[in-house]
Amino acid sequence: MMPRAKLKAQKIDAAEARLAPLILPKGGAWITAARKDAQARLLQMGLPSKRDEYWKYTDPRRLIADQAEAGALHDTGGETPVFDCIDRVKLVFVDGVFDAAASDAPELAGVEICQLAQAAQSDLHWARDLYGKLEARGQAPVERSLASFNTAYATQGVLIRATGKAEKPVSLIYTRSAENADAMLHHVIRVEAGAELTLLENGPCAARFNQVIEADIAAGATLHHVRAQGRDHERAGAVHIFAALGAGAQLKSFTLTANGALIRNEAVIWLDGEDGSAHIAGATVGDGAFHHDDTVFITHAAPRCESRQVFKKVLRHGAVGVFQGKILVEQPAQLTDGYQISQSLLLDENAQFLAKPELEIYADDVKCSHGSTSGEIDPSQLFYLRARGVSEDDAKLLLVLAFLAEALEEIGDPALAEDLRSRLEGWLKRHS
Repeated sequence: MMPRAKLKAQKIDAAEARLAPLILPKGGAWITAARKDAQARLLQMGLPSKRDEYWKYTDPRRLIADQAEAGALHDTGGETPVFDCIDRVKLVFVDGVFDAAASDAPELAGVEICQLAQAAQSDLHWARDLYGKLEARGQAPVERSLASFNTAYATQGVLIRATGKAEKPVSLIYTRSAENADAMLHHVIRVEAGAELTLLENGPCAARFNQVIEADIAAGATLHHVRAQGRDHERAGAVHIFAALGAGAQLKSFTLTANGALIRNEAVIWLDGEDGSAHIAGATVGDGAFHHDDTVFITHAAPRCESRQVFKKVLRHGAVGVFQGKILVEQPAQLTDGYQISQSLLLDENAQFLAKPELEIYADDVKCSHGSTSGEIDPSQLFYLRARGVSEDDAKLLLVLAFLAEALEEIGDPALAEDLRSRLEGWLKRHS
């Protein structure tokens, strides 16, 4: 085993080499300070290594290489886009760059929306109190250097501030036109006290992408976040959500993932105010050269808060699924209700599921549970359906959809849930 000091030195050397040809983007005083701080954090931590505890199941080399690995553009075959049935305000990014001509007028959402590239040129902006702050907080106790890399060098993204209930969902649509597109996006969300916002995301974004969302959800506010990762078989990406919740605040975040070569979704959540609620969920279907990693860290810092982590993965033909989830309950967080479940359905002997569920509790009066299972389709359930005239393919489809249902139930909007359920059904039929 490599000594820790030597590993740390190698990680720092790798960071210095990676950053040597890069120049920090120019901007106003507030964002320049934030970028310099993030760059310093990155150089102190170094780039991730597979020898790191929270990277041992996922090889980060493709995510930290000097150049993005090219990936063939995916033909959608005429399939309608995700969320197409939803009345929403569309903001389009092509290869990680905002496309105003293809986007709707931001004011239609009834919230304040500004592009990061525009706000970065100003000396004053509400985002100065948030940009990079939650990402920096999320570096302990686990280092997340790809997020610091993003804070330092991202020039594209949206800044959204909701002061009331948004009139329409804000839909971020990512498209790819170049085989070697390499993108970084940094979004900052502020949901003021009592306000409500729905944020939708879909599309491949780039051959390689690095994304950060920092969300400040004030007292009594609600953020619904639904993301669909699909339509691109060869993409690689690291996606991070850092969210802080005030008293009585609610966060619901759901991710559907289908296809892709390497995807790591990280969520770092703090329940800072009493009576807060955070639900983080995901449904994943993978086939062949597919590696999908969900890494979640939820901190209960205040009394009477609730958290749920619900992750379901369906894997076959060598696909690999990873789940690393932790619930940390600090001493003041009495009457905590924490729930965590991660399950995989392996459709053949070549698929693999790697799980690391964790609880760390310092309060006395709590209700916390976690569980992780992995298995195949239940032969008795399959026999039951076959005995009633259901074909084998249809029976397997029904059982897989039933397995994924608990995760889909975490979506608050029935229309969104049905849209994604139909996408899952279509994917499963095409890969049957």
